[in-house]
Amino acid sequence: MQNLTFGKLPAGYERADGTIVNESTWTFARSGVEAADMGFMALHVDTLGWSVLMGLIFIGLFRFVATRATVDTPGGLQNFVEIIVEFVQGIVKDTFHGKNALVAPLALTIFVWVFLMNSLKWIPVDYIPQLATLFGQHVLGMAPEDVYFKIVPTTDPNGTFGISIAVFALIIYYSLKIKGVGGFTRELTLTPFNHWALIPFNFFLEVLGLLTKPLSLALRLFGNMYAGEVVFILIALLPFYVQWVLNVPWAIFHILVIPLQAFIFMVLTVVYLSGAHEDNH
Repeated sequence: MQNLTFGKLPAGYERADGTIVNESTWTFARSGVEAADMGFMALHVDTLGWSVLMGLIFIGLFRFVATRATVDTPGGLQNFVEIIVEFVQGIVKDTFHGKNALVAPLALTIFVWVFLMNSLKWIPVDYIPQLATLFGQHVLGMAPEDVYFKIVPTTDPNGTFGISIAVFALIIYYSLKIKGVGGFTRELTLTPFNHWALIPFNFFLEVLGLLTKPLSLALRLFGNMYAGEVVFILIALLPFYVQWVLNVPWAIFHILVIPLQAFIFMVLTVVYLSGAHEDNH
């Protein structure tokens, strides 16, 4: 469950195999300790790569359908995409109470993108990592035991927090834009108790509630996906005949979990943005 991490090691650093880094260099981590020592600027190559790939698949698929859409004889793929668009549009109409042309496309992007990233969990847990091991061994010259690879981006908190922080930035932006600096400040200081003496208490509660929004988005998605991946790995370590007994029902269960988590992330995003557009002052 270690990510393929690319980062900078300082000069004089002793690596996992006992070798010493003569000068500061960017390289792939060979252990979890090395990945941690690379610090904040280290990149999780597998998370970034699969996230971008799923995003490109989403853009390419929907663009392909949009440029070939027809009213007379729509094909199965066009009908499928239209069902998704209408479903998300209905959710936004029922949940979002402001006026913003960005919210519906954003909700559609989040739903499909998170769903595609989650759906990588349906691929057997050892197939892609084995291919990554061969690639690292023969192309990058890495030892097989030094190649770490995770295929599901949403099992990495860096991936889920990346999306949730972007949503949080939009919440702050639209709160300031719709309510103004004064209105947003009053909301933070005079809610829920409209009395000057309780401003510190109100401010603490409101800021705490504001900060829990990105935390709830990121940790809920990460926790569900990571726990499911751990169970898949544990099942894969069992004897072959036991794997089929446990793996099939667990995989069927994830047929529901994967779209459900994408749906929850989308709905909460729309709800939070709706709250940012409500000017009660």
